[in-house]
Amino acid sequence: MKAKNNFFILMMVLGALISVKAQDTVTMDLKACMRYAVEHSTKMRIAQADNRDAQIDRRDAILAAFTPTIEGGTYAYSNFGRSIDPETNTYIRTTSFHNGYSLSAGINLFNGFQAVNNLKITKTAQLMGLTKEQQTEDQICLATMEAYCNVLYYTEMQKALQAQVATAEKAVQLATRQEQLGQKSHADVVQMQSDLAERQYQLTTCRNNLNNAIITLKDVMFWLIEKPLKIDGLAVGLSHRGSRTDDISQMVEFAKTNMPAVLLAEGTMKNARLALKTARWQLLPRLSLYGGWSSSFFTYPGMEGYVPTPYFEQLKNNGGEYVQLSLSIPIFDRLSKHSNIARKKNAYDRAQADYEQTLQTVEAEVRRAIADRDGSADALRQADTRAELQQEAYALNTKRFEQGLISSIEYQTASNNYLNALAEQLNARLQYFIKNSVVNYYGGTSYILQ
Repeated sequence: MKAKNNFFILMMVLGALISVKAQDTVTMDLKACMRYAVEHSTKMRIAQADNRDAQIDRRDAILAAFTPTIEGGTYAYSNFGRSIDPETNTYIRTTSFHNGYSLSAGINLFNGFQAVNNLKITKTAQLMGLTKEQQTEDQICLATMEAYCNVLYYTEMQKALQAQVATAEKAVQLATRQEQLGQKSHADVVQMQSDLAERQYQLTTCRNNLNNAIITLKDVMFWLIEKPLKIDGLAVGLSHRGSRTDDISQMVEFAKTNMPAVLLAEGTMKNARLALKTARWQLLPRLSLYGGWSSSFFTYPGMEGYVPTPYFEQLKNNGGEYVQLSLSIPIFDRLSKHSNIARKKNAYDRAQADYEQTLQTVEAEVRRAIADRDGSADALRQADTRAELQQEAYALNTKRFEQGLISSIEYQTASNNYLNALAEQLNARLQYFIKNSVVNYYGGTSYILQ
């Protein structure tokens, strides 16, 4: 009775461990993988930190353009030697104590439109930061999609190879039995065993590739490498494959206007132009306005019979204000401003060239993506047809081999052809899915929303 109870408890513990292990394995589809990758990517964290810096720069530009700089100061010191009496303006040799306060403010009235241009530059930089974040998200989603498809490819290939191994094992058993009955030669049996070993080797290689693909997917997603991850089936949606109804010119124009790479290049060019304008305006005079207040207190603690004026009364009596209008005229600065203008002009020329090159590159990428998508659709149709025919041929050859109508070499050839057709069909299907997604992306639909 005690043994039965111990066995029952042991089974419960094992069941609980299996249940916990099953719960630890997370199953995710493609969109879930993309969302996880975007939320946990270090690249996204870097892009978001850059955006926060851009927001700070924007705030600083606004404050610099519309608010003054304000400074306050105070001091206190004791003089033990010869000093000037603030009341009589004569030298004395009595220990004295001095305390003072000051408050000043200043604002640039005109500085070559630098503040205004900085406002525009920081606004563009802030928009570029958001665009850069979107570009980073798109790149992460595409990398996740490719890694996901690799995992799916090797998963499906592993299933196909497992079926091939099972079929090869049955063929070896059948050939061995037929050899015993005198219907097959020993060479046929050896050939079938060789075919089985080949299938087992391919299955082992596929499993290794699958493990590597899973590690790559985890790395792209920033998933814990030791944490189990299982992918759900991919609905590739091939009902519309091979569509050539896209307006290529319209898609090219849309991409030239909305792609993150174009927006970033355009923003860089705009900021370079504003920086050039700012550098040219620096040749003009600068006009600034300043104002301030200051006061002080003093006493002679070591002087006999001296009665100091009360503290607040001294601050009131010694207080003074000032207003200053400053005009700074550049005359000669060793041509540093002219050199700065030349450098800014070169930067603007580089930004223009980069923008034009980006437009050219995006147009080529869009047209290439459409051509690749259409070509992969044709390849997929052919791969489907070939897989269907090879599947039928393999089934027929399997029956003929069981009946002893074909040799083991012919059967192995049929098996290899069918396996290759399955691999090519799966690869064509996934290639079409990725390339069709790229075309949709250039058409305005982000990867994570497809």
